[in-house]
Amino acid sequence: MKNTENPVVSIHYTLTNQAGEQLDSSIGAEPLSYLHGAGNIIPGLESALSETSVGDKLKVTIEAADAYGERNDEQIQEVSKEMFQGIDNIEVGMQFQADSSSGPAIVTIKAVDGDKVTIDGNHPLAGEQLTFDVEVMEIRSATETEMEHGHIHGASCGHE
Repeated sequence: MKNTENPVVSIHYTLTNQAGEQLDSSIGAEPLSYLHGAGNIIPGLESALSETSVGDKLKVTIEAADAYGERNDEQIQEVSKEMFQGIDNIEVGMQFQADSSSGPAIVTIKAVDGDKVTIDGNHPLAGEQLTFDVEVMEIRSATETEMEHGHIHGASCGHE
């Protein structure tokens, strides 16, 4: 089966940055499965996997704009520590879900200075060129429900 018309695609991948450092990998674990065409993975990788078949192997370098986007300095803000009610110890590197104008977003604590906390709403990989070594492991037709919901169903989705 060829990867066309919104199938469920399962891949093994290894992700590296420009310096060649491994950032993530599915090797030794379950393959990553996604609904192709539904925007479930970064656009550059999804585009590169179009028209592939089971067994295909590819190495693709994706520019920041087609990965997690360019860094946006407007996403970095200083807020009051009061915004983190119920959190006794706020530390650099902690991540929180926040409401943004475009829906829920993850923010990362970049600095804590007294009652001021610097948060960054950029994805941690924003602004980075990424390279994926990928092998297509399986391609199957999506179910009608998966197509309606815009994602694959299985043990981790909460509704099969």
